[in-house]
Amino acid sequence: MSIGFNINGKSVSSNSEVDTPLLWVIRDELGLTGTKFGCGAALCGACTVHLDGVPIRSCQTPVSAVAGKKIATVESLSADNSHVLQKAWIAHDVPQCGYCQSGQLMSAAALLAANINPSDTDIDNAMSGNICRCGTYNRIRAAIKSAAAEMRKSA
Repeated sequence: MSIGFNINGKSVSSNSEVDTPLLWVIRDELGLTGTKFGCGAALCGACTVHLDGVPIRSCQTPVSAVAGKKIATVESLSADNSHVLQKAWIAHDVPQCGYCQSGQLMSAAALLAANINPSDTDIDNAMSGNICRCGTYNRIRAAIKSAAAEMRKSA
């Protein structure tokens, strides 16, 4: 059975079993390796992608659940680090090991798509469930605030 969906603006289809986690379709079938496998239990956030604009954990989402829907991965932000969040991440030297960053960026992008003036509480709520084993949470918050300020200037 072929399951069709849109990923990063392109129509694709998968012939994987219907219960195959979306993460493995994204990485292994489509070759988009920015989305990471972390815990496999939807607890760490490394596998976060957007499903019709809402952040989800792709390690626990069966590919059958995305039929006919739009998926965005970290690759959708920009290929050249020109997205406002990517610029802020670099300016605030957020990544250390970098492993969680794709999930962090996708959660932050969903937050800023809904709220370009988030409070610390808004940021904490949006980013909860994204674990950074290097502990760069203060830099992540600062980068989100910087990106939000840039977005407000452009609005």
